[in-house]
Amino acid sequence: MRASVRLSFGPTEVICHPPEGSAPDAVENARRWLDERFNEYECEPLRPLGKVLTKDKLIVLAEAIGARGFEADATLRQDFARAATALLDSDAVHIDVDARKVSS
Repeated sequence: MRASVRLSFGPTEVICHPPEGSAPDAVENARRWLDERFNEYECEPLRPLGKVLTKDKLIVLAEAIGARGFEADATLRQDFARAATALLDSDAVHIDVDARKVSS
């Protein structure tokens, strides 16, 4: 089964897959990629107090990129899928942006 990340933006869904035949990303590389994109898109923590959780970062980044952003950039979709599956240690991830939920 091929790893995938399903992003739900209300009625719109985007499916992201890591590059075909690629090895899973190392968690440290995935964390670095997520932190860099989080800063690049000028994301704000979901919860203003306390520790910023990885799942929260994935939700906020997905929201900042938006469905159109993911649809327009295949490399971004692949990189996001590679990072999300590595960080959550799962081959099947669902991020519901509107409900602010992540399941794996």
